[in-house]
Amino acid sequence: MEASKKKEMMRAVKFALFSASAGIIEFGAFALLNETLHLPYYLSYIAALVLSVLWNFTLNRRFTFQSANNVPKAMLLVALFYLVFTPLTGWLEHVYTMKFGWNEYVATILNMALNLVTEFLYDRFVVFRDSIDTNDIAQKHKAEEEAK
Repeated sequence: MEASKKKEMMRAVKFALFSASAGIIEFGAFALLNETLHLPYYLSYIAALVLSVLWNFTLNRRFTFQSANNVPKAMLLVALFYLVFTPLTGWLEHVYTMKFGWNEYVATILNMALNLVTEFLYDRFVVFRDSIDTNDIAQKHKAEEEAK
């Protein structure tokens, strides 16, 4: 496998692993808010989603895309993604649970999978498009490779 394809494959794997950790945070926060505090379903979902987005953005910006771009600009772009994604998945969650009678956790997991794929593509080709491998980690790795 050529180096650039291998690098992109590793980027996708890192994204998936960090997203899985964000999913654990989202799932745990959702369960806590839904089962313990008995918040309405949509409030539990949105609060848990916000926590997971912040976690995921921070880790993926630093380690997956190794971006040194403008953080407020990148966060704004991610927020724009979620301005579309959140209402759409909130509506889907409602349809899954209220119209089809699906379990809330199954509906949440389905939306988390949808999020994994769409957010990776959006982050890779929109948010971090021009700033991939520009942070200190990437620069150190590049210098090490050149020194070999």
